[in-house]
Amino acid sequence: MNWDIDDRVGAWVPHGHFVIEGAPGGPLAGLRFAAKDIFDVAGQPTGAGNPTWLATHAVPEQHSAVVAQLLDAGATLMGKVLTDELAYSLHGDNHHYGAPMNARAPQRVTGGSSSGSAAAVAGGLVDFALATDTGGSTRVPASYCGLWGLRTTHGLVSCAGLVPLHPSFDTVTWLAHDPECFERVGAVLLPASDFRTARVRVLDDAAALADAEFAAPLARVAQALSKHIGTTPTTLPAAPGEALTGWRQIYATAGAHDGWQTHRSWIERHRPVFGTAIDARWKMASQVSDADAAMARTRAARIREQVRALIGNDAVAVLPSAASLAPYRDADPAQVDAVRLRTMAITCIAGLAGLPQVNLPLAADDGTPLGISLLGPAGSDRALIGLATALARELC
Repeated sequence: MNWDIDDRVGAWVPHGHFVIEGAPGGPLAGLRFAAKDIFDVAGQPTGAGNPTWLATHAVPEQHSAVVAQLLDAGATLMGKVLTDELAYSLHGDNHHYGAPMNARAPQRVTGGSSSGSAAAVAGGLVDFALATDTGGSTRVPASYCGLWGLRTTHGLVSCAGLVPLHPSFDTVTWLAHDPECFERVGAVLLPASDFRTARVRVLDDAAALADAEFAAPLARVAQALSKHIGTTPTTLPAAPGEALTGWRQIYATAGAHDGWQTHRSWIERHRPVFGTAIDARWKMASQVSDADAAMARTRAARIREQVRALIGNDAVAVLPSAASLAPYRDADPAQVDAVRLRTMAITCIAGLAGLPQVNLPLAADDGTPLGISLLGPAGSDRALIGLATALARELC
């Protein structure tokens, strides 16, 4: 098969134009996918969104675990797509390779760091795309671009053969433009789950961080869940007695230290050029002391227990997938950063707890994409997808 994609949204990296056909007759036969350029593909370079990384790392000799799994299941890989540098951003603008187009909202960004994955799927160029989610890098692009996406339970899908960001929080994910494809991929990558929802919790402190456009869609999802489950939603804060902005800082401190320990040697040796915002994050990460990191990890462990107790083994929580609609492509950087901080105060809940969170692609009154999420117990990923797709069909 020839590489025959018209990349009208600017999603592919320059070294990502190749095709690897999937095994014939598998459950994903007939589907085409792209891989975020932090997944290893045998015989193809991994760039991680940075030319220095591309130049200083050998071409992999084997596929990442999840790429191999998808190819064995019959899906055809159509090459590699953009990522923000080392996946350390939620915006979707790469200093070296540019910002791909959001086909669902062309004047707005795709979000990141899985920017190329979101752009390729939203543009209809592939059926699904491999992505990752550390601090929101799938949930946010899914919300911005009107896509199906999730953060998987931490550790449930193998990260082998993946360029890490913050290993303590990194998860392997995918984005799809329709629920049927989303479920097909989930059936291959995720174990079966017997999760059954008996309780609904609306995370009101997370909802309070989101712009007004999210209120009505969130209420619709909560009401549909109530009818679906036969219970009345219970409104409880995600962080009783403590603001989510504090949780965000705990996540940021623990994650930054984790990332610096992972990449310090390479950064100090090769002095790569990063975009302004990402460069500032790595400088901040280099200044996190071991003591501050240890304190953050201790507090993160308590939050993990608290959120898991809130969810139990039979509840689903409803919350916004992001704090705003996708920013405009020419938005002021200070405004972009303010949105990022509010969004991370929402996305850090699942990150700190290590729990799965599925984005339902909905829209504001003017049609601009936005996402409402379902958060479930550890390992409930596949059942959570089924619940989310059933709800979406009911709401549409």
